[in-house]
Amino acid sequence: MKIAIIGAGAMGSIYGGFLAEAGNEVYFLDVFKEHVDNINQNGLWMEGTSGDRYIKGIKATADPTEVGVVDLVIVFVKSTITDIAIAQNRDVLGENTTVLTLQNGLGNVEKLETVVRKEQIITGTTSHGANLLGPGRVKHAGHGATVIGELDGNVTERINKISQLLKDAKLEPVTVSTNVMGIIWDKVLVNVGINPLTALSGLRNGQLLDYPETEWIMEQAVREAEMVAEASGIKLATPNPVEHCKNTARLTKENISSMLADVNNKRKTEINNINGAIVREAEKHNINAPVNNVLTKLILLKEKMYQTN
Repeated sequence: MKIAIIGAGAMGSIYGGFLAEAGNEVYFLDVFKEHVDNINQNGLWMEGTSGDRYIKGIKATADPTEVGVVDLVIVFVKSTITDIAIAQNRDVLGENTTVLTLQNGLGNVEKLETVVRKEQIITGTTSHGANLLGPGRVKHAGHGATVIGELDGNVTERINKISQLLKDAKLEPVTVSTNVMGIIWDKVLVNVGINPLTALSGLRNGQLLDYPETEWIMEQAVREAEMVAEASGIKLATPNPVEHCKNTARLTKENISSMLADVNNKRKTEINNINGAIVREAEKHNINAPVNNVLTKLILLKEKMYQTN
């Protein structure tokens, strides 16, 4: 299958690397020139839980016209630039191209719809662990589940075909869900409780449970988000979101969250698509979400301070 990965950072490189190893025609679309050049010259170096090796045969570029129309696009850019990235890479999109988003946060489907027909979009989540070590170098920090599904919940021939594609690429476990939006909200509720608190405190995921102050804030943020999900008609796949968030923090206790990494590197975070999205949805349903509102504003303030420090 001809596949384009839009956003070949840590996660994009992992998925693209595995898909290339399985014999697919894989293209990385990314603006990180050193990363692109290194992959084209040497291949993608992958190390970690799945073994250490160079993966050859991947074509990397910032120019979508060099790729042409593909069968499948997998979007891995930060949710803050989803609409920009899909618009800039519209040359890889054809009438029958399927677009899969495995990004964090809410609102990615709606941003993709500014360029792509809704019928072309499928969505899901991933819990693989990955870190970009440098240009052309990625660490596969841990295997995790991939869950995908059609937006309307139907189990189609298309979704089964892509599920098998990912399984053949050894990205298992892969599950097709009839409630993929519920799965996405489950992950958002975890991110709501962990990401901003780690970014503000500098703590690793598991350390949030070592302090009653951060544990209490986590609980309140997730409970607010759970109320918003219910008001939005979302059927969560996890019966106890607060405990699910805490369990995730325990299971990933040594992890540096993506938002903490962004803050440490003075990068723009995805706060507006996580806690900020909860605040916006809460306003639509006349629900108060003061904890999420404060967390959002504190992270946005931290971003503003990059320019003054």
